[in-house]
Amino acid sequence: MDLALYQPDIAANTGTLLRLGACMGIVVHVVHPAGFALSDRNLARAGMDYLDKAALVEHDSFAAFQAWRLAQARRLVLLTTKSAESAYAANFASGDILLLGRESAGVPDSVAEICDLRLRIPMRPGLRSINVALAGGMILGEALRQTGALPR
Repeated sequence: MDLALYQPDIAANTGTLLRLGACMGIVVHVVHPAGFALSDRNLARAGMDYLDKAALVEHDSFAAFQAWRLAQARRLVLLTTKSAESAYAANFASGDILLLGRESAGVPDSVAEICDLRLRIPMRPGLRSINVALAGGMILGEALRQTGALPR
């Protein structure tokens, strides 16, 4: 199970997700361009002293990430507010990559269409979205639980 961040806008969310990745033992992919310099200085506040324990893989573009993913034969699962399918009704597999969109705009339709599965987090009507780092944590936890991959 991996997390992938599509062109993240906010360093604090990326740092938080890297810390989560370190704690859960998963790889976090950053698909560039990011909206900030991906440096220890920018990530340190949220990532704290966990950044050196995080497994970070950077991809120069979505095309580069997609080529890597296809070569690995990995399923791409998009978390999006534009899906009708609940993430809690989905069946996750150990090789899944959970894709999180940009905080400001999600992912373009062309990226969403490539994804093997598009899921949403059920929430109260009239509200737009949950913070991307919180959403990633919620669904990563469910996916790791389903696949028996939670750390001991």
